[in-house]
Amino acid sequence: MAYYTLGKELIMESILIGIILPLVGTTLGAACVLFLKKQLGSTIQKALAGFAGGVMIAASVWSLLIPAMDMSEHMGKLAFIPAVIGFGLGIIFLLLLDHIIPHLHVNEDKPEGLHASWKKSTMLLLSVTLHNIPEGMAVGVVLAGALAENSNLTMMGAIALSIGIAIQNIPEGAIISMPLRSAGISRGKSFVYGVLSGVVEPIGAVLTIVFSRYLIGVLPYLLAFAAGTMIYVVVEELIPEASEGDHSNIGTISFAIGFAIMMVLDIALG
Repeated sequence: MAYYTLGKELIMESILIGIILPLVGTTLGAACVLFLKKQLGSTIQKALAGFAGGVMIAASVWSLLIPAMDMSEHMGKLAFIPAVIGFGLGIIFLLLLDHIIPHLHVNEDKPEGLHASWKKSTMLLLSVTLHNIPEGMAVGVVLAGALAENSNLTMMGAIALSIGIAIQNIPEGAIISMPLRSAGISRGKSFVYGVLSGVVEPIGAVLTIVFSRYLIGVLPYLLAFAAGTMIYVVVEELIPEASEGDHSNIGTISFAIGFAIMMVLDIALG
């Protein structure tokens, strides 16, 4: 009985760590505004965007799409169907949010989504928050898969995904807090707003875990859905940010580094 209780405690601790780690990364990145005086240079922003994109693509493939197809191997040559359907639904879901929620990308002057007379800082915050929704869902669905019976997902694999997202959230936290400071907002408020942009991740992870308990039969679809939302963010936001302005290979190089780090984390820990 004591061993069983200890096992449950370790599982709960692992789940808590997996949920909180991404927010820790965002908080560390947002804290840059408390110490740096100048706005991030364009080269640094390109590098950070490329790195984040590499991590998210690798996580989508190794932590989400491949496990989704592995879990559907009983379907034989049709094992790709849940992955394709879930992936497509994830793309559509983010596309709809992108067109509905008013938001403003970094270094852009024209807002996207429905018209709203909101402050620039509010729409910048919503842009990163929209970006973070799929990351929280991805963590939650992989943790749910690790808890499920007859699943090839492991708790260490889920922690590896959380670590990877936490690493790429560090530059994301800086990318949102530093422009807010440049827009005239105080250092303290810019830091708080940067942190708040990442709060949606643990919330999304918890909600996904709760609801996936009742949808365990469609877990492959949920995994692919999360992958679709993450890849949408990379293609729609991060790659353009890594490529804008004068030509530079820094975004591509950073993308490769981020991809390699996430791939190593998933294979080594998963």
